[in-house]
Amino acid sequence: MTNQEIRDLTNEEIVKKIEEYKEELFNLRFSQATGNLEKPSRIRELRKLVARMKTILRERELKED
Repeated sequence: MTNQEIRDLTNEEIVKKIEEYKEELFNLRFSQATGNLEKPSRIRELRKLVARMKTILRERELKED
C-alpha cells in the first residue's frame, strides 16, 4: 500500500487497517516463535506500514489544530 493509497482513506478506515495489521503482526510473531514463519520479511513490512499509517493520522491531527 502506497502513501497515496493511505491518504485516500478516511481516518476510520486507517484505524481499522492498523488494527488488522497489528493482529496479523501478532500472528506472524507467534509463528516466528514456534518456528513456522515462511516469510520473515512480512514482519518488517507490516511494522513499517503501520508506522506510515500512524504518521499520516498524526499529520491530519496537527493540520486540524
